[in-house]
Amino acid sequence: MEAEEFLKKRFTELANRSDSENRYAFTGFLGIGELASFYEAQKQFPHVPYTMEGGTETAERVMVRFGSPETLGYEEAFPISFLKIAPRMEKYAEALTHRDFLGAVMSLGIEREKVGDIYTDGACAYAVVDSTMVEYIAENLTQIRHTPVNCTEISELPEVAVGKGEELSIAVSSERIDGVIAKTFNLSRNEVNELFRERKIFLNGRLCENNSRLLNAGDKVTVRGYGRVTFFEITGVSRKGKQYARVMKLGRTK
Repeated sequence: MEAEEFLKKRFTELANRSDSENRYAFTGFLGIGELASFYEAQKQFPHVPYTMEGGTETAERVMVRFGSPETLGYEEAFPISFLKIAPRMEKYAEALTHRDFLGAVMSLGIEREKVGDIYTDGACAYAVVDSTMVEYIAENLTQIRHTPVNCTEISELPEVAVGKGEELSIAVSSERIDGVIAKTFNLSRNEVNELFRERKIFLNGRLCENNSRLLNAGDKVTVRGYGRVTFFEITGVSRKGKQYARVMKLGRTK
């Protein structure tokens, strides 16, 4: 709770600084739990506009920017850059995992808030990072486990690495969040209820503790340890009264 209160205070300070100094202020990359704290803190500064960006449409870790072109009179881009991490000799490279790439980056002594999502594609990985860290990471990330690597800045992430998720049609009794989660991730209702008790369910970035909440089109649900799902719509009803929902299942979240 102490860490959460510190975060809320930090968000409030950044918002007030942006408002009083008429300039943009940015957070670091926030994970889903930190975003929940942000939404709680946002009640203290409802007059300060903000936007979020994580480098991709499906980003889980995002920065918050306080201020807007309408209120400040100018635009300022998010300090977000992209790095490609690739083995120097792919045929001799180890089978590296997401955890290997993230661990190697963090072993450089970088704060977690400086690193966004990391996407893997075969032997390579693509990292979303704070622009101030690009040069440092590129110069110092030379090896992951026993595999020598090159780390170079790129202008955008390849679509094949980021992915667009898997579109599914699932049979549900209603738009209830617990039923959608159960069908999307092949879980029992008891397992889903346990996830709610463990505070691992987030709706549109906010902690959700209501397992009977009805989803609306465009709602995004994050289930820690399993992944994310975007709810689109009910597409039809079976003869037995079951409804078919169209959803987008995204990759596993840590």
